[in-house]
Amino acid sequence: MDYSWIQIAVAAVFITVVVTLVLSRGYGWFSVTFWRNAAVVSSLVMLFVLLWLTLDTTEKVRPGEGQVPPWTVINYHVGLEWDAAKRRQVPAVGEKTGFFGKVYDSQEAYALINKGKMTLQSRNCMECHQILGNGAYFAPDLTRAWLDPWWEERVKSMVGASSHEEAMKTWLQHPDKYPQGRRRMPNLHFTDGEAVALVAFLKWMSAIDTNGFPPRFGVVQ
Repeated sequence: MDYSWIQIAVAAVFITVVVTLVLSRGYGWFSVTFWRNAAVVSSLVMLFVLLWLTLDTTEKVRPGEGQVPPWTVINYHVGLEWDAAKRRQVPAVGEKTGFFGKVYDSQEAYALINKGKMTLQSRNCMECHQILGNGAYFAPDLTRAWLDPWWEERVKSMVGASSHEEAMKTWLQHPDKYPQGRRRMPNLHFTDGEAVALVAFLKWMSAIDTNGFPPRFGVVQ
């Protein structure tokens, strides 16, 4: 069962108050003993809450669990759809399309995505970009990079690509050849393998349900 942060906070306060009152019977509100008990109990309760939330979060952020997609999601069409109940956009996984003409099994997909992550880190991409709120603000946020309509509306025809992933790969390898506004990305000299892996990582990232982050991201049709 999922609990909101308000429910958890109220429960923690309630437990702290009840246990403190039980342990402090016979002592007044202005007693040193009462407040010492309150400090100890509140610390123990919050320690338990933090441990519980840590274990609960660790389980939910495993690929294939909770809001994190399995590695093999790169084999499928990934888009966004409006969830009326959550009042935000959520990733929508559609039909199997393959990735660069291949269907990857779980181990192959993990190896490719991990290589993409390492490629991103090796070029220090977060010195200009953000991912999941971490990084700089000079260049576009990469959390939903795969879903940016720009690839289909402009880049695909610009680079003469036949697929979404090919458009991303080609542009990432030669950003200096194509117009991209005033803030231009330098050529980071990605190899074919690195570019394919980086696109895989960005596609997998876009399939994570980030609770509506980044806000005001355009809906991809």
